[in-house]
Parts: sequence; structure tokens; C-alpha cells
Amino acid sequence: MIDLHCHILPGIDDGPEDLASSLQLARHAVASGIRVSVVTPHMHSGRYENQASNIRSAAQQFQRTLDAEGIALQILCAAEVRLDHEILSWVADGHVPFLGEWQGERVMLLEFPHSHVPVGADKLVEWLLKQGIRPMIAHPERNKDIMRSIDKLLPFIRLGCLLQLTAGAVAGAFGEGARARAVDLLGKGWVTVLASDAHNLEARPPELEPGRIAAAAIVGEDESWNLVRHRPARITGLKAD
Repeated sequence: MIDLHCHILPGIDDGPEDLASSLQLARHAVASGIRVSVVTPHMHSGRYENQASNIRSAAQQFQRTLDAEGIALQILCAAEVRLDHEILSWVADGHVPFLGEWQGERVMLLEFPHSHVPVGADKLVEWLLKQGIRPMIAHPERNKDIMRSIDKLLPFIRLGCLLQLTAGAVAGAFGEGARARAVDLLGKGWVTVLASDAHNLEARPPELEPGRIAAAAIVGEDESWNLVRHRPARITGLKAD
């Protein structure tokens, strides 16, 4: 399986604080059936001042360490980009590392605030699309506005945004509200991929299989594998197993 969204690099955001913890997460990912992890540190103005150059450097160093430790996990890198007006300059300056491509467009993992969908977010999405960038909205099932009303997502679906659900949310690890909304989104056929959004071993481990199994009960076995294997491979340009 390919995990398109996780925070397992050490000391770069709110994921693991040190290398030993990162290595534990990597070992757990491999044991749970993940062969590729796309590390996606936060780009969040005023909080996590990451950009393509330091993310790539950290990912390359982590891959070298994994190889030396004999941990069979391939690391790719992107970023989880918080919706903010600074995205315009980040894109213009080449600071955003993308997940890959979809239908000839670059794919950006875009995060809304957890509390709401900001007014004007659709206008920023329209601007990104004009730049040849297709937003993939991170964990919409956990956004409070979207949990209250699925209609909050409709403008973004109509614009052609991709959706990434948290595998753990589908399996119920983030509460009944998030699980119910995840089930709704899967049932509508709007979901592009499942990803772990892993941060730690205790509450947010790097696992996809429990969510895939839960999704299979809604969308069927074949589509559940599309969510964790075939579409992530298509986006990253990797060969699916």
C-alpha cells in the first residue's frame, strides 16, 4: 500500500520529535503493509515554516537512515499546505512540493482549518486550478463545518478537487461524527484516496488496512484497493503492486 499523507519525519512539525520515534513509525508502517510513505510536513505560516528545499533534504536523510537500518520503506515527499493567502507566493516561488500529478495537473495536499471552511476558499481553489494545480483536500471528514453539513464540500467537488480521507476515521478512530461523514463521502463516490495522517504510534499510527477493510464494506473490495494502492500509485507515478 502507498500512504499519501503522513507525518513521520523527525522534528519538522507536530509528528515525532526525534529519530528514534520516526524509526518506530517506519517499522510499524512496514509491518502494517505500507511500502511507500509520502511524508507531508505541514506548511503553515507562522507555525511550521517548511518549504520544498528543507522537506526534500529531511526526506532524503531519513531514507538514507531507513536503508542503513534495513527498513524496507520507500520515502517520497510533499507537504500538507494550510489554506492561506501566502499560498500564492509559495506557488510562485516554487516552495511547495507536490504529491504528484492527476490528469496532467500537479496535486497539492490542501488543508482547511479543522474548525471551519473559510469564506473565499473556493476562490483560492479556482486560482490554483488556473495554475495547473489540482487540490486534494486533506481529511474533510474531520472538518467541523463539513461534519455539520456535507453541502460545505459541494463547491469544491464541483470544481474538481480530489479528496483524501483518513483511514482511521473510516474505521472509527476519530469518533462517530467523523466516521459517519467518511461513510457518506465514500457512499457518494467522492473519495480519491485513503491515507493515514500518521503522527505517532499511540493515537495516530501509520496504518491503512483497518480503514481499507471498513471502506470495502461500503464501496467493495476492488475500490478499497484503488483507495490505498492504485490511485496513490497513479498520482505518484509509481507502479502499483
